[in-house]
Amino acid sequence: MAALTDLSFMYRWFKNCNLVRNLSEKYVFITGCDSGFGNLLARQLVDRGMRVLAACFSEEGAQKLLQDTSYRLQTTLLDVTKTESIRAAAQWVRDQVGEQGLWALVNNAGVGLPSGPNEWLTKEDFVKVIDVNLVGLIEVTLHMLPMVKKARGRVVNMSSSGGRVAAIGGGYCVSKFGVEAFSDSIRRELYYFGVKVSIIEPGNYRTSILGKEKLESRMQKLWGRLPQETRDSYGEEYLRIYTEKLKNIMQLADPKITEVTNSMEHAIVSRSPRIRYNPGLDAKLLYLPLAKLPTPVTDFILSRYLPRPADSV
Repeated sequence: MAALTDLSFMYRWFKNCNLVRNLSEKYVFITGCDSGFGNLLARQLVDRGMRVLAACFSEEGAQKLLQDTSYRLQTTLLDVTKTESIRAAAQWVRDQVGEQGLWALVNNAGVGLPSGPNEWLTKEDFVKVIDVNLVGLIEVTLHMLPMVKKARGRVVNMSSSGGRVAAIGGGYCVSKFGVEAFSDSIRRELYYFGVKVSIIEPGNYRTSILGKEKLESRMQKLWGRLPQETRDSYGEEYLRIYTEKLKNIMQLADPKITEVTNSMEHAIVSRSPRIRYNPGLDAKLLYLPLAKLPTPVTDFILSRYLPRPADSV
């Protein structure tokens, strides 16, 4: 048994250390580099000597990243919800990489809000999240694929543990389930072109994806716009407990986001990238097991976490 464990460790060590050659000549395009995972990944890849094309949403974010890195990083502005912006970014990338092609596309841009009990949200709330996390990701990929195919490179898509088990309402988990499906389908289609597709499924990490507004005020806004009938069916106690539990989850978020960016980096530089990466203990010990349990068991466990509404049976 010990020998098998040693062999398994050596195999994983070899795969982790078996890197792609000539990384300093390869281009990587990353979306969502203003902050969080995308920002840190851009810095890590520059430190590794790669050529980084970083897309930021704001001019301020782009300038800050340029100031803090080297000549190996260039920035452009990108709004993944606008086709014209995506086309312009794709042309800019094409001008940079030339005939060499694009080694890696990292679809990292994402938002988490609005979120909450589904009945408290509107269609527009869902669309706001899905447009960025899923539709934007798909459109960016479609524009960049010819360059990735030319380089026989990589596509790295940011999903979430919420793409394996829907633990919260709103467009976030819906969009991440879509990212999983899109990634699985293009991975199979691109296999014969020599392109590898990896999915990153982090647990709960502390980034700016949940915005700067306080949780209590966000929930109060959702509550305040509900019809009186809906508020009566849930009750004020439901709002209080639901908000308190969300606060607890946010306080438990892991600040060490390098675990996520290291997984993204491995998917880019390794000759044997994994199909799925699950950084975070909560991803490995909670969300993945929940996703693999029989659905009634998962429903029972997650429903125990939700408060009981006033009008419950």
